[in-house]
Amino acid sequence: MSAPDVVLSGLAFPECPRWYGGALWVTDVAAGQVLRWVPGADSAEVVCEVEGHPAGTGFLPDGRLLVAAGDRRQVLRREHDGSLVVHADLSHLATAQLNDMHVTPDGRAYVGNYGDDSAPPAPPHPAVLALVMPDGQVRAAADQMLFANGIATTADGRTLVVAETRATPGRLTRFRVEEDGSLGERQVLAELEPGVLPDGIALDGDSVWVASPFSDQVLRVDLADGTLREVLAVPTPYAVALGGHDGRDLFVCTAPTWVPADALALRGGQVLRVRVGD
Repeated sequence: MSAPDVVLSGLAFPECPRWYGGALWVTDVAAGQVLRWVPGADSAEVVCEVEGHPAGTGFLPDGRLLVAAGDRRQVLRREHDGSLVVHADLSHLATAQLNDMHVTPDGRAYVGNYGDDSAPPAPPHPAVLALVMPDGQVRAAADQMLFANGIATTADGRTLVVAETRATPGRLTRFRVEEDGSLGERQVLAELEPGVLPDGIALDGDSVWVASPFSDQVLRVDLADGTLREVLAVPTPYAVALGGHDGRDLFVCTAPTWVPADALALRGGQVLRVRVGD
């Protein structure tokens, strides 16, 4: 592993990084912006501004951007002319603010929510993981999720992995993905060490990178048996993405605080880049 370098700084609370179209896309949640950074550029382009704490992003097959608008409990779609429209309304399923989202290559979106507005040590409120079809139709894909956070599917599209941040202990859960996008064969992939609250994730072949902000680590977990394969020391990492010209750049979103008002005041958020092995 190389020493990390800073590719973006001065952000409030960067989250939900995605590598798409030769660029890194990042949501600055507290600032209400979706950013796009091209390697070599001095700064990121503001792609759109979203009211209500934007979070997860993804792309439809035709390249249009989807954004989970947290407080609004809606998934928005950025049209080719730059306008934002409602792609799907999840207010009948989501019991709290929308969080991370994973969009598959065929345009299906899996969207998590907080469950309620509680925080540890209060117990979490189990919530639904929603499935949004490419045409905007919404249904529940799974229930009893304990703060679904990072979400990803394997390259073959047959397995979906979700980080359940507020499970005790924190865990990674996997599902079999059916032909229609429904989820089956729910299994615990890994139960993590005390103090590890898994946040954003990124799949890497036969393993999964897991951001653990409260233990200052990024973990690499085996996708077959859940064993711990590698640990990177990174300050307060909230989310990760693999990208770069050869797919071996691990982009890590960090911030000194997740509290929106404090994050906006401090502007200490960064995106780090670490070279990782196969």
